[in-house]
Order: sequence, then C-alpha cells, then structure tokens
Amino acid sequence: QVQLVESGGGLVQAGGSLRLSCAASGSIFSIKTMGWYRQAPGKQRELVAVSTSGDSTNYGGSVKGRFTISRDNAKNTVYLQMNSLKPEDTAVYYCNAGTIAGPGFLYVEVWGQGTPVTVSS
Repeated sequence: QVQLVESGGGLVQAGGSLRLSCAASGSIFSIKTMGWYRQAPGKQRELVAVSTSGDSTNYGGSVKGRFTISRDNAKNTVYLQMNSLKPEDTAVYYCNAGTIAGPGFLYVEVWGQGTPVTVSS
C-alpha cells in the first residue's frame, strides 16, 4: 500500500504565504507524478499543480506565477509554495501521486486526506 500524508495548511491573510508538504510512503517502486488539487465548497476538484518524474510541471491557470511546486525525490515528498494568496484560493488541498507500487509493480494512484487552506480578506 501507498500512503500520502499532507501538512502545512491553515489560516492566512490575503497576500500571505503558505507551504504545503506531502510525503509518500509504503511499497513504492517509483513515483511517476506528484501534485496538488483543490476543492472549494460547492465546486469541483481542480488541478493546482503537478510534477512529473521528468521534472516537468503544469499549473492550473489561476495559480500560475503565484504557486510553485517542487519535489524531493529522495524523500518521496512534494511541496507547494503558495504566495500572494487570495480569498478565492480557500479550499481543501489534496495531494495526489501516481506510483508504481506493491509486489506486482502495478500503477497505483493515491490521494491524501486533504489539508484545508483558508485565506481571509
């Protein structure tokens, strides 16, 4: 099994910064992608940022230029540095990983439990 543990969410004023972390553990052979999605109340889950094993990154349009995703492959950890936060960034942020794991070396997609981020105006 593969588990993701997120940390770093909380309450911040508009214009402030937060850094989220997500660590993967378990029977992991390799991690193909790690990224962040978010879901605000009453809205669909949306992509925030994703990092591939080839070090390419992709960002959701509303966070480009403000958020930065990075990975520490040695620690199986992904980070999301969020700057210039806006009230509309308020959501539960979920870590996601696409892994090759388990005794069968199968592709396994895993979600974290979510960490709330609240940006006050």
